[in-house]
Amino acid sequence: MEKIKEIIKNIVEDLGYYLYDVIYEKKGKDNVLEVLIDNDTFIDIDDCVIVSKNISLELDRLDPIKEAYNLEVASSGAERELRNSEEILRAVGKHVYIETMEQKFDGKLKSFKDGFLEVLHNNKRTTKVNYIDVSFIRLAIIF
Repeated sequence: MEKIKEIIKNIVEDLGYYLYDVIYEKKGKDNVLEVLIDNDTFIDIDDCVIVSKNISLELDRLDPIKEAYNLEVASSGAERELRNSEEILRAVGKHVYIETMEQKFDGKLKSFKDGFLEVLHNNKRTTKVNYIDVSFIRLAIIF
């Protein structure tokens, strides 16, 4: 599966997107290869179609999966978890929800540098959090 992920990652990045995840699982009677993508703005159906066509062409050519499967390409989600420092860096300027052992809060991620996240709250106050202390962080939608 790692070889397939690497192939897909190269295709996705060559098209100007980020690969969030690749999941291969059985859904009902079908095998499904699900590819979750992201970019710096938002993902729409046209993005998914472009990525799907390119992945499909390459996987058909290489044939790394011997059994029948369905390919699904989708957005990684509006409130996706930020799993590493690279994803957090791409989230600077966006609204996030953060949990530490001591607190839960949300706000606009102003910066992420030198191991610290700086978050601007609605009341214009800022909070600095050490990355090591973050137990969970995700993008958040503002209503």
